[in-house]
Amino acid sequence: MTVIVEPNGIAPADIAAVARQDARVELSPAAVEAMQVSRAIVDDIERDGRPVYGVSTGFGALANTFIAPARRAELQHALIRSHASGVGAPMPREVVRAMMLLRVRSLALGHSGVRPLVAQALVDLLNHDITPWVPEHGSLGASGDLAPLAHCALVLMGEGWVLGKDGARLDGADALHAAGLTPITLSSKEGLALINGTDGMLGMLQLACDDFAHLCTMADVTAALSIEAMLGTDKPFHHSIHDIRPHPGQSVSAANIYKLLQGSAIMDSHRDDLEHAVQDAYSMRCAPQVAGAARDTLEFARTIAARELVSLADNPVVLPDGRVESTGNFHGAPLGFAADFLAIAAAEIGSISERRVDRLLDVTRSRQLPPFLSPDAGVNSGLMIAQYTAAGIVAENRRLASPASVDTIPTSGMQEDHVSMGWAAAKKLRTVLDNLTSLLAVELLAAVRGLQLRAPLAPSPAGRLAIAALTPAAGTPGPDIFLAPVLEQVRAVIADRTLRAAIEADLGPLA
Repeated sequence: MTVIVEPNGIAPADIAAVARQDARVELSPAAVEAMQVSRAIVDDIERDGRPVYGVSTGFGALANTFIAPARRAELQHALIRSHASGVGAPMPREVVRAMMLLRVRSLALGHSGVRPLVAQALVDLLNHDITPWVPEHGSLGASGDLAPLAHCALVLMGEGWVLGKDGARLDGADALHAAGLTPITLSSKEGLALINGTDGMLGMLQLACDDFAHLCTMADVTAALSIEAMLGTDKPFHHSIHDIRPHPGQSVSAANIYKLLQGSAIMDSHRDDLEHAVQDAYSMRCAPQVAGAARDTLEFARTIAARELVSLADNPVVLPDGRVESTGNFHGAPLGFAADFLAIAAAEIGSISERRVDRLLDVTRSRQLPPFLSPDAGVNSGLMIAQYTAAGIVAENRRLASPASVDTIPTSGMQEDHVSMGWAAAKKLRTVLDNLTSLLAVELLAAVRGLQLRAPLAPSPAGRLAIAALTPAAGTPGPDIFLAPVLEQVRAVIADRTLRAAIEADLGPLA
């Protein structure tokens, strides 16, 4: 697959294709032409000697410092070196690749005043699988992701570090040489154009949206299987209940859960039981309301990300009429707010999931299932401590759901006196989603154990497929086993699309 970068941007799917599937990247002829046009405007400014921020002046609090023409290339290189000041562990390869692709997209819009060779140099890194070493700490989300992008730009200059296949930190110059690539020499405006933007936080938000969409569907699956195992009712999920409260996400989740609960002998076994609960607990009955609200939050985040994908967050910008104007478009507030909102939603899906796990394990509330889902409770503890793990993760997600975007620390001699913390918001969102994967894994394991313990009653088609997917790792109810490797394998079942694909092949698509 090849992603073609046009001057009108790229599609959301292109980000995952390049970041995760190693799709090749090419600049379209139209993108090259757009960059050439904007570069000609910068060249005219240079020739005329006009004072323009970042072209003939210093940066940030040094914006009023005039730079002599003979030192303007030096200015751009010094900018990259000084701004590549991050610390900490390297960001994941997929995040860095997404960030580089988005920087190519920004340059290709034709408002940054760079030569096409600068964008092509980033494309070459992507296509030769060279991933700059980008430390996790350094960005405040304004002026965009300066430090992370500077670490990428440094490699273009034949300096800095790259991330080895084994996670080792390698010399950037050596990586370029091994790939047959030549370092580039930056001209006026080009260093600033490489680092001023929201590409890091946008890349993380876009990848998070993709992941969260899948996890929302898997949350509906685990909720349905838990409800089935606890002899719940499917009546609250009928479309007529949700037509009278028409939140779109709620209707989608309810339809998923209702579909997943059909064809179950376990469900049929208590439909006419007058002693059965009149209504289920909130964690069962309100699953679509919580997951649906999260889905609607996801749609908001996707809208913000889509707008940013066609936006220019550079500063200054080169306008078609020849003006070069300073902007505030690099401020990451829209992305920071969206990432924080999404983290809250994801944390709540995990929280309600853990509550269902607790009910499944509690003999007083699980409707005749054995304590902690162990057939021989006492000597054996079953899934008791798996719920401890889930509870600890829920507590961590609650801490991470505290918004980063309400914080700000003034920088650059008070020139940059309000920052977005969008990078931090997006980074912690990825942690929340990783934690949510673990929480849904605990629920899936508990639900499958509950369904197995309802034998000889046959579970739903989705239940049968889940049991088949987990049995190789988890076995059947019996004496206690080493749970950590089981949970790791169940996490993989949640994260990948195999179980979901099997269920959809049997029942039809799940939204």
